[in-house]
Amino acid sequence: MGDASEYWAVKMKARVTVTLKSGILDPQGKAIEGALKSLGVDGVASVRQGKVFDIELSGADKAKAEAALKDAADKLLANTVIENYRVELL
Repeated sequence: MGDASEYWAVKMKARVTVTLKSGILDPQGKAIEGALKSLGVDGVASVRQGKVFDIELSGADKAKAEAALKDAADKLLANTVIENYRVELL
């Protein structure tokens, strides 16, 4: 168990959503689309797949946390050549 300062540390939750850029082929999305249609799900026009990262951070500085998450997305979480990302502090 940590000390009292760990217990009282402010926690922030964030979500980083990564999606393929428009115009990039999405074979996994196409496969899911076909599977949904074969299951009888009506009205499926198209499916694009992506990734969601739910991240818990220590600290209270929202601007600093957002900047750190954008840096992480640029360097690790997203391939910015073919993917977009969105950072949300929850």
